[in-house]
Amino acid sequence: MQPSDPVRRGRIGHSRKRNDPAQYDDLAAHWWDPRGAFVMLHWLAAARGALVPPATGEGAAEDAVLVDLGCGAGLLAPHVAGKGYRHVGVDVTASALAQARAHGVASVRGSVTQVPLRDGCADVVVAGEILEHVADLPGAVAEACRLLRPGGLLVIDTLAATALARLVAVRLAERLPAVPKGIHDPDLFVDRTVLVRECARHGVELTLRGIAPSVPDLARWIVRRLDTVRMASVPTTAILFQAVGRKALL
Repeated sequence: MQPSDPVRRGRIGHSRKRNDPAQYDDLAAHWWDPRGAFVMLHWLAAARGALVPPATGEGAAEDAVLVDLGCGAGLLAPHVAGKGYRHVGVDVTASALAQARAHGVASVRGSVTQVPLRDGCADVVVAGEILEHVADLPGAVAEACRLLRPGGLLVIDTLAATALARLVAVRLAERLPAVPKGIHDPDLFVDRTVLVRECARHGVELTLRGIAPSVPDLARWIVRRLDTVRMASVPTTAILFQAVGRKALL
């Protein structure tokens, strides 16, 4: 493979429009590369998994279900393994789903705005780094909440619809060699007010917190003294944030 190959370089060719799902086929070899184009998704998956509690209740190991919307290649799997859930991943990219299956995820091909699963099937629904890729935010929220049983947990992380997020996540980040160029369309970044309102419409009250890579960890990772980077809480939700809430009991 030549150095100019877009997969090797961690770049998206200019022939792809922004947010084109085919980019994930172009970069399929990067999903599980600890220093590849999706490295920050590994760090975020660990932070997301930390918000998922162990399944509880009689028969939980057999019956509890976690639905992973926009699961990609199943990067969440190592971080929820052993917590007692059947991990079901939903994604539109077949090459990513094949890798997810290899990591123990029950894979379902489908859009996050039209999920082919029954109402109330999930004890936990996670939507990690997917809402900022969806044109129909209210539709995606409605589906996530539809899948949750009463009392079920919704876990989200995504990019905020702010000028600061556009600057950091697109204009600055895409200058780095390990960040795929064109992976985001900043016009789809998530309006936090709309997200909170739409979740509330479906019985889920959200709590938000800002997160960012730990600066000391990142410095040590850059010089190869750490294999991974923790996500740390930050005072603002204006760039990258997590949102958590439970669906109201009937």
